[in-house]
Amino acid sequence: MKIESEKIELPNSWAAVKLGDFVENEKGKKPKNESKTETDSHHIPYVDIQAFEENVIRTWTDGVGCRVCYETDFLMVWDGSRSGLVGKGMNGALGSTLVRIYFPSMVNDYAFYFLQSKYQQINTRAKGVGIPHVDPALLWNYDFPIAPLNEQKCIVAKIEELFSELDKGIENLKTARAQLKVYRQALLKHAFEGKLTAQWRAENQDKLETADALQKRIQQERAQRYQRQLADWQTNGGSKPKAPKPLPPLTAEELAELPELPEGWGWCKWEDILVSEKGAFKRGPFGSALKKEFFVKSGYKVYEQYCPINDDCSFERYYISDEKFRELEGFSVRAEDFLVSCSGVTLGRITQVPLNFKEGIINQALLRVRVNSAIYDFQFFKTFFRSRYFQKRIFENSTGTAIPNVKGVNELKAIPLPLCSLLEQQQIVLELEARLSEVDQLDQTITASLQQAEALRQSILKKAFSGQLVPQDPHDEPASALLARIRAEREQSDRPKRGRKSL
Repeated sequence: MKIESEKIELPNSWAAVKLGDFVENEKGKKPKNESKTETDSHHIPYVDIQAFEENVIRTWTDGVGCRVCYETDFLMVWDGSRSGLVGKGMNGALGSTLVRIYFPSMVNDYAFYFLQSKYQQINTRAKGVGIPHVDPALLWNYDFPIAPLNEQKCIVAKIEELFSELDKGIENLKTARAQLKVYRQALLKHAFEGKLTAQWRAENQDKLETADALQKRIQQERAQRYQRQLADWQTNGGSKPKAPKPLPPLTAEELAELPELPEGWGWCKWEDILVSEKGAFKRGPFGSALKKEFFVKSGYKVYEQYCPINDDCSFERYYISDEKFRELEGFSVRAEDFLVSCSGVTLGRITQVPLNFKEGIINQALLRVRVNSAIYDFQFFKTFFRSRYFQKRIFENSTGTAIPNVKGVNELKAIPLPLCSLLEQQQIVLELEARLSEVDQLDQTITASLQQAEALRQSILKKAFSGQLVPQDPHDEPASALLARIRAEREQSDRPKRGRKSL
């Protein structure tokens, strides 16, 4: 016996039939009457997608206008992104996005594993533009290889034995991946608490600038900039510059909530490490300043959330004219600016504008940050920004339940950051890059192993349904006799045939 479509030669004791000619199936239907509680009149569970996936019954029906499914059926997701997913049946009223499939006189799990082996192909070849659905021409035209009943039982037992071993291996790999994630976070935590470079710091103590010295240098730079602005005002006139306000230190209450840092380190506020210029911490334009109607075919680029979400500043979609750019020049970007996503589930994602960049402005969903590289190493800042500690502080300083948004610039500026010498920051970056590189390599190895495990699973199923997984027993009743008996039972049965519907 040969399956021509897959060029598979089946054992002589096997048979093959078109799936659509063999199984009984029916698509579900939304019941006319539903109740959120089970009552005497509404006692039939409605098997929707949540009941199918999580075994959670949300409503019950009286059965009017319903299509019933049974424990002996298989249920397949017909509509949606997971179309083709198959699971064991349950008694109830069949949901409108599901199809029940019944294999007569088959070993239940044998049929289940066959459908499972086709999931990837069914799912990736779904039809429909908006909501994908199973292609019936594909599903019902599969050749279903039928082994003798006794061999079906042996095949199921062998599949489950091999899958059990495979699942243990997969579980171990997933545990290792989870441990890597914990290790990564622990490594970052130690790095930004000074523990990672403790020995290096002790060996280089005489070369390191303390956090107190850095804070004084920050204040000096602010005062020097003010003096330059004042001299420029005295020469050229215009608006008199305002004297910089002293940067208030963290309070004792704030420091008490933060991890203890080593000698020579200190906590500062985000605002302390910004360049000493207007607009160093700038949220994008709001309101009517930047509408889609202002966009032109080419010109100055509008930087969007895509950039920090994907850590990629090359994306471009919208542009503004030269005139509009001059109007919004206060929101322009320059090389080495940091761009931060300010809303949605991607709140807190960050990227840095490269040296080779396209001139443009940020949109309303971005925050532009200019860090003083003489005080804070760029890579140190970016790595700390992406740490669990800092991300947690970002979300704590957000508003909105469904869609989080940053509260305001002042709240963000007050988030504490660890401050140590620039030399030690650079050493921490080197240490992290080396260790995280090893973590990344291990993670890639785990990913490859998981992919190999899935390929092995498919290989097992392929062998199972081509007669290569278990040896044939010449004493088994051939599948042709089983098929003949099924046909005879159908002809003699008084039960109305649950035949294939047009889906």
